[in-house]
Amino acid sequence: MNAHAYPIELAFPDIAVHERSDTGVAYVHTFDSGIAGPHVMINALTHGNEVCGAIVVDALLRAKLLPKRGKLTLAFANVDAYARFDPSKPDAARFVDQDFNRVWTAQTLDNAALDSSELRRARAMRPVIDSVDLLLDLHSMHEKSKPLIVAGPLDKGIALAEQLGTPATVICDEGHPEGRRMRDYEGFGDPRSAKNALLIECGQHWETASVSVARGVTARFLLLAGVVDEADLPDGWLMPLPYEMLIVRVTEPVVAKSLDFRFADDYTGLEVFPDAGSVIAWSEGEVVRTPYPDCMLVMPSLRQLRAGVTVVRLGRIEQRRAQPQ
Repeated sequence: MNAHAYPIELAFPDIAVHERSDTGVAYVHTFDSGIAGPHVMINALTHGNEVCGAIVVDALLRAKLLPKRGKLTLAFANVDAYARFDPSKPDAARFVDQDFNRVWTAQTLDNAALDSSELRRARAMRPVIDSVDLLLDLHSMHEKSKPLIVAGPLDKGIALAEQLGTPATVICDEGHPEGRRMRDYEGFGDPRSAKNALLIECGQHWETASVSVARGVTARFLLLAGVVDEADLPDGWLMPLPYEMLIVRVTEPVVAKSLDFRFADDYTGLEVFPDAGSVIAWSEGEVVRTPYPDCMLVMPSLRQLRAGVTVVRLGRIEQRRAQPQ
């Protein structure tokens, strides 16, 4: 597996200036236009070492971008993990106590017997998130891979991804056995609710290109939601749409049983295996094979390897959709 260190090409912004907020929640800023429209949230730092989203939110706050319609929330999530970032151990700043993106059920958040740095932060942010109609959660990936949209398991998520139009690969999945993601929380994950959310994996954590993806996606999301006009956006943020979108349905996760897990090759993501039964890994000495033809690997990585962690998801290409140009 790709275990070498990726170069850190990005400067991490000093976000301390954004701590104080009128919402009463540190590092979470909501701006109300006073005109009817959706409440849109752009969220960064769900994981403390995923800096491209922080660069985008920092830039929008410094530019004093205000909504023309509806409300706009700009947020930094796991700021405690971000503050711990150490270039010599860059993967360690993903979280402090537990993955912030695995705690998003009402049952978990309401359970006073449970405590962690991430749960305390999620509980603080929860009242704001409960009022959000459209969420864009900006992430990046352990390995150097093409960017993708994580649309969740519902048709409404896929439809929103198609309307957004970029990145080119849309992943439809149920999430992780470890716990629920923010993008699936309450109304976002309820087919009866008009609320909707997308999670964007913008590229490898520290590569310059991930920032361009994050800027372009954020710009298009804000325009799609109707809270700003194109003239309000920073210059150069909008990027051309990809020629084609792939809709990929995750059929199953591959979950490590222990530290005894290894891949058959140096996979980074979106590899497609033409033949069913292709060997992709070994788990405690047992062969892991592709279950069907044209199986795609979604975000394979061993950088957070431990028992119970999803190390890769297996996906079936459901649709190829040409984009209007």
